[in-house]
Amino acid sequence: MNKTGSNHIVTVPQLAWWGDIEAELRFPRSWAMTVCQMEGYRAPKLNREGFLRAFANPIGCKPIRDLAKGKKNVVILFDDMSRPTKAAEIVPFLLKELEMAGVEEDNIQFICALGTHGPLTAHDFAKKLGEDIIGRFNVYNHNIYENCTFIGKTSRGTPLSLNTEFVNADFKIGIGALMPHINVGFGGGGKIVLPGIASIEAITHNHGPVPSRAKETGIESNRGFGRYEDNAQLLDTEEACRMSGLDVKIDAVVNLQRDTTALFVGEPIAQYHEGVQLAKRHYSSPNPDKPNVVVANCNAKVNETAVGTVLAQSLLPDSGGTVVMITNNPSGEVCHYLRRRFGNHIGGRLWKASSLSPKIKKFILLMPYKNKASVDWFAPPGAITWARDWDEVVSILKADHPDGAKVAVIPDATIQFFDGSTASGSVGKSARAEKSDVQIS
Repeated sequence: MNKTGSNHIVTVPQLAWWGDIEAELRFPRSWAMTVCQMEGYRAPKLNREGFLRAFANPIGCKPIRDLAKGKKNVVILFDDMSRPTKAAEIVPFLLKELEMAGVEEDNIQFICALGTHGPLTAHDFAKKLGEDIIGRFNVYNHNIYENCTFIGKTSRGTPLSLNTEFVNADFKIGIGALMPHINVGFGGGGKIVLPGIASIEAITHNHGPVPSRAKETGIESNRGFGRYEDNAQLLDTEEACRMSGLDVKIDAVVNLQRDTTALFVGEPIAQYHEGVQLAKRHYSSPNPDKPNVVVANCNAKVNETAVGTVLAQSLLPDSGGTVVMITNNPSGEVCHYLRRRFGNHIGGRLWKASSLSPKIKKFILLMPYKNKASVDWFAPPGAITWARDWDEVVSILKADHPDGAKVAVIPDATIQFFDGSTASGSVGKSARAEKSDVQIS
């Protein structure tokens, strides 16, 4: 960070999918500051040769140009706006592979693997895939309530019904991203199928009874950011992916600017596990030393502030402290048909009233595009101290900490993870806890 006058300055990314800016957070210089940068925050954007290399050397299968020969009905799945994947950077290379296989454009369709999230608009599709793609190809939203075909039960009892267009295709590809995930350790891989294009019944079972049974029995009960081994929900997802017949998965690893810094292409499960070996280093972050204020910026998973809240509270000491959440997103939190409210007294099948950890003594929310309903799944409305801008946040903190504060800043709490309670192993040991005299970019 730069030293300017009497302030510490931390620069964080904001407005993903809405211009991608960098915002300055200014703190009093007398405060003790730690910026918890993930290991790969400055990883360079993958160049053209890097993309070509990934497609030419797939993991666990032949190149797409060979696998797709003779195929007449190709479905390409892609993730939604709740994920940072810049699919528009990837799709041209994929389409070239299909062209080399002799696949006609009219035989290719794109389906957004929404899971239980709300549908995308054409404007969203253009941001995600590129305007030329939505003009040349048919692009659709998955529907969790209709047009799903039952293909069998997983060994953990999930009744697997999937998008019928996908089931009937003779070549199936998915595009997504590898990043820390609170339920399965790392997203990516088979999640493009379950929950991506599964029915509401399948998703409910995978997200409810499967992890609940694991918790009750202690079998396959490893869960949390970075905990992907011996994880019942992930194992169920991988089994569903194999049953689905997904031929190829493409997963990106991204930096703080959401640029693709590495790409894994290949057999869905094999490429996922190879990609995770990089992801668990790339996204790992150093634990700060008992801050009494944690500032968590939420950007890459721009409409899933709930993810950042869980991560932020885990860094507070047992004695507690303040969490400041920053979510700058004109679209608000993602519509979630499984876990969010749909009225003051009703919600999705796994909805429950939000609560805060007892370690959070004050919860400050900086939401420039204020949307009261959006807070329903990460904090009780009555527990929130609303702030209009960053200056108001600092004024509140000064009043609460007249002798100075010990602050940890998470540049993007939606894609980072930490050693200890939220992650397994010691993958974060090489990450840097940067002090306030280091520039953040």
